[in-house]
Formats: sequence, structure tokens, C-alpha cells
Amino acid sequence: MKEKQKHLTMKELPVTERPYEKCEKNGAGMLSDAELLAIVIKTGTRGDKVMDLAVQLLNLNPSCQGLEGIMSLDIQDFQKIRGIGRVKAVQLAAVCELSRRMTRIRFRRDYVFETPQSIADYYMAYMCHLEHEEVHVMMLDARQHMISECLLTKGTVNASLIAPREIFIHALKANAVGIILVHNHPSGDDTPSREDLAATEKVRCAGDLIGIRLLDHIIIGSGHFTSLCGSWHH
Repeated sequence: MKEKQKHLTMKELPVTERPYEKCEKNGAGMLSDAELLAIVIKTGTRGDKVMDLAVQLLNLNPSCQGLEGIMSLDIQDFQKIRGIGRVKAVQLAAVCELSRRMTRIRFRRDYVFETPQSIADYYMAYMCHLEHEEVHVMMLDARQHMISECLLTKGTVNASLIAPREIFIHALKANAVGIILVHNHPSGDDTPSREDLAATEKVRCAGDLIGIRLLDHIIIGSGHFTSLCGSWHH
């Protein structure tokens, strides 16, 4: 049987293998996922070395391991690992959120959201592994570039309680021409519920009254999605 790999502390590692030194010498791109995480969390505990903690983090999400799995975790999830306290959990959550925002910068600047697939591509990696439900609204200009986006609700969401008033307050502030609703089903099944369909119609009608079109409502499942408005173009 192959012996399980043992990880050393930063000081116990040879200088050429220490994440800090490797990053300085060769650049962050040469580090493994575990080494990058080790730099973020900095120190371990008496019983858990820093590289061990990094590997535990990469295996923390049972439904999706690795960095992709970490992206869908929150502060409380990180604290389930012995050696990850409040401060480290907050730091990890901040790094994950920065990563999401930086990834989306390119989309905001250059991407044209003109098909259901283009919307799903933007949200899928983040939302498909969430264990709670979130509802997002995207605000678009006349060329269907994103102006801004916001998280409307998080947790257990009853789609019938989504308030058009709150949605269009955001849309009017952004001077949006159109909006797109996006939410996930933690079960992984992207089949729309009756509440999803009713909420979509309610928001669509409200948008027609004030001149801001609901372009689509996308439901994200486990690796797939449903568009409630079908194919559309500007």
C-alpha cells in the first residue's frame, strides 16, 4: 500500500520548496493549489501543519473537490477544519470573493450577454455547487453589456416572494435597459417550479410597465441550466 504523503511545516521544507521562496523566485504560477492556500492561511496548529490544512481545504467540499469546491464554501464551512479559526476563515472567504470578482471583470468589460448560454457560462462555475439558493439580477445596457449585478436573496428562497419593486429599484439606479434574473437549485435539478414561473411572469409584467425588459430568467442546476424565456436577441 502506498504510504500517505506527509506534509511539512514551512520551516521544515527545503528552502527551494517553501511556497514563499518559490513564489518570489519563480512566480505564483509555479505553485500548486495547496501551496497557494498555504501562503494565504500562513500557519498551522500544533497538530495540523499548514500544508495539511491546505490539503484539507481542497478536499472539504464532498460534492466538488479542489479550488472549484472551495469557491462555493462560506466562513462557517471553513471553520469546520481544526486549525481554521475565525480570522483565517474570513481571509479565505475574502480571497474567494476577490477571485470571483476578478474573473468577472473581463465579462463586464467585453462580454455581450445575448443568449441563455452566455449567461449560464458566466454563473455556472460559481452557482452549480452552492448548497444554498441565491437569486441574482443582472442590469444590462442597450448593447447587452452588463452595467452591474447584485445579489437579491440568499438562503432558502421562495421564488413567489421575489419583489419586483426591489429588482427595479436596482435597475433604475443603474439606468438599465434590460435585466436578467439568475438563481440556482441546490438539488441540482434545474426544472422550474410553479413559483419560478409565476415570479418570472410577475417581474416581466412589472418591467413592461416601466420600460425595462426582463430578458431572461436562468435557473442553474448541476452542470446544466434552464432558460425560462428561451432564445432571445437584442
